[in-house]
Amino acid sequence: MLLDGKVVVVAGVGPGLGASVAVRAAGQGASVVLAARTPEILNDLAAKTGGLAVPTDLTDDAAVRRLAEAATDRFGRIDVLVHNAFVMPPMQSLGRVDLAEVGTSFEVNVLAALRTIRHLTPALIAARGAVVVVNSAVLRHSRRPFGPYRLTKAALLAATQNLASELGPKGVRVNSIAPGWIWADQLRGWFEFQAAQRGVPARQVYDEVAASTDLRRLPEPDEIADAVLFLASDMARGITGACLDVNCGEFHH
Repeated sequence: MLLDGKVVVVAGVGPGLGASVAVRAAGQGASVVLAARTPEILNDLAAKTGGLAVPTDLTDDAAVRRLAEAATDRFGRIDVLVHNAFVMPPMQSLGRVDLAEVGTSFEVNVLAALRTIRHLTPALIAARGAVVVVNSAVLRHSRRPFGPYRLTKAALLAATQNLASELGPKGVRVNSIAPGWIWADQLRGWFEFQAAQRGVPARQVYDEVAASTDLRRLPEPDEIADAVLFLASDMARGITGACLDVNCGEFHH
């Protein structure tokens, strides 16, 4: 029970990794607070976890303030924030991408995380808590056309590392994880589409991609969620400012 008695806010809950984090956290004894813009997803997860669903647009300052208030009003404290919200910027080279669209993705991928952490900071300080931000393995390569995405994720990494230095003296740890491929429904659909275009079995597409990893497979949401829970737990009490790769050995850092 890594998180027994702790209150965990999962911001940016979706049907994949965010849902896995929420369910695994509840299974490890946490009371969970679920934040996202889609009520259907929130209500389904609240039923599975017994958690508190708070519909929240993380780009809206007043909405994030209400999230912090709802969590503390219900549970009296916040021990952990897991920030999982992101949007995929345009997949174009940096020399051609629309800069206004990059700016929009910065709002979700960087500023929403900073906004959420700032609003929850007083409660996290009081609990001597932890923040875990979901980043991406895009940090580890310069492949085209991932430049705009890498730009936002590199900024997010810089923000979390600086926050680790700012909040560490107040007892709050701030870490990141960098998952690569996540073997869930969305990726299955993409591989099936590619397979149909090429006239090959979907398993062949999987095996070709997995061949680039040391373990010859792709990580599943629960495996990535477990890395999040480790960094959120007291087992990682001496770790802050770190970014943990969870990619079955696709990249070494």
